[in-house]
Amino acid sequence: MRVSLDDALKKAGILILDGSMSSALEALGCDLRDPLWTARALVECPGLVEQVHRDYFRAGADCGITCSYQATIPGLMAKGLSQMEAEEAIRQSVHIFRRAREAWWAAEGASAGRTYPLCLGSVGPYGAYLADGSEYRGNYGVSASFLRSFHRRRMELLWEAGSDLLLMETQPSLLEAQIQAEIAEEMGADYWISFSCRDGGHIHEGDSIQACARAFSSGYSHLKMLGVNCTPPEYILPLLEKLREATDLPLAVYPNSGEIYDPETKAWHSGGQGPSFREYAFGWMQAGARAVGGCCRTVASHIRQIVAAREAFLQAGPPSHPCG
Repeated sequence: MRVSLDDALKKAGILILDGSMSSALEALGCDLRDPLWTARALVECPGLVEQVHRDYFRAGADCGITCSYQATIPGLMAKGLSQMEAEEAIRQSVHIFRRAREAWWAAEGASAGRTYPLCLGSVGPYGAYLADGSEYRGNYGVSASFLRSFHRRRMELLWEAGSDLLLMETQPSLLEAQIQAEIAEEMGADYWISFSCRDGGHIHEGDSIQACARAFSSGYSHLKMLGVNCTPPEYILPLLEKLREATDLPLAVYPNSGEIYDPETKAWHSGGQGPSFREYAFGWMQAGARAVGGCCRTVASHIRQIVAAREAFLQAGPPSHPCG
């Protein structure tokens, strides 16, 4: 039986997502210098993927994202796997999560009265497969029918393997997000969509975040949540405010740590001083976020800060005006 997002939100009030899979794997010794990136770990060190999931549950995550963001059938086959082996690797991203969840729940979660974690089956954009920073640009120059064919089988595998929702994340393109949503609707799969943004008002291809939200205002009955990820934290508050104006769906945010990524050198650089992640997270909750977590360069310590922000927010009660 799948876990319901509505039930999890009622239990938690505000859901805590997990943090970066890549940073956590690298801290455990995984070498991710490969076009497969974190998907390499599915093949070479699945036990470490399971450990990352457990560590994020212990830090306070109420839902987690499978290690399938960059796991695609053509990408895995380019590394020598057969199609059958590639499909099994994608299924394993869900099975690994579910094993970690059951082990943690039996050992700690149930007795602590925690929310039973949601399994979010990660569906990265086509640009992630290209492994050249295209998820920060979009505009791939391929047809809609090509994108539909590229995404469908992976989405089927993640859903059939037992994801509670499909998570179309780091989306730079409204068109691509709509194609993925149409596939999910055809499958009867619940899902949420998370865009990557270039500033406080626009996704990377240039559409306004309000236009993206309004594009999903009708005809998408299985869409359960909208949000933003893989975006600098200083842009999140204005993006949330604009989303809130354009949709009644629950909103989720899980930005980067604040460091800046250079896609040419594939390296991260300090973004300078700013508010703590706890301070940021508290403000996002005031602005209406119903799920908060971290993306690139965030680790378990960031998730613990978000947990502390939720405790403070829930104790303080709702803000006196709707935008916090």
